[in-house]
Amino acid sequence: QLQASGGGLVQAGASLRLSCAASGRTLSTYAMGWFRQAPGKEREFVARITGSGSSTYYADSVKGRFTISRDNTKNTLYLQINSLKPEDTAVYYCAADSRGGWIYNYWGQGTLVTVSS
Repeated sequence: QLQASGGGLVQAGASLRLSCAASGRTLSTYAMGWFRQAPGKEREFVARITGSGSSTYYADSVKGRFTISRDNTKNTLYLQINSLKPEDTAVYYCAADSRGGWIYNYWGQGTLVTVSS
C-alpha cells in the first residue's frame, strides 16, 4: 500500500515536499514515480526514480523545479516542488513499477496540491 501526503493550499512561488510511504512491501528494488492529474485533464507523468535512486527522469514541464528522491531505509518516496505555479494544481499520485518496464502496477491514493495566484 502506498500513502501519499504533503499536499495543501499554497501561494504561487511557495515550496512543498510530498511524501509517499509504503507499507506491506519493501520498495527498494522498485522504480517509483510521481504523476499528477489536474482538474478536467488526464493524468500525466511527472518524475521517476530508479530503485537505487541513482537515476531520475522528469517531464519537461517540471524540470528544474521538481526533484524526486527516495529514502529506502524509510521505505519512502519524496517529491520536492519549488516555485509552485497555479498550473501545478493537481492531485499528485505516487506509483511503483515492480517489473521495470515503465508500467506502474501499484498506486497511492493521491494528495491534492492547490496553488493560488
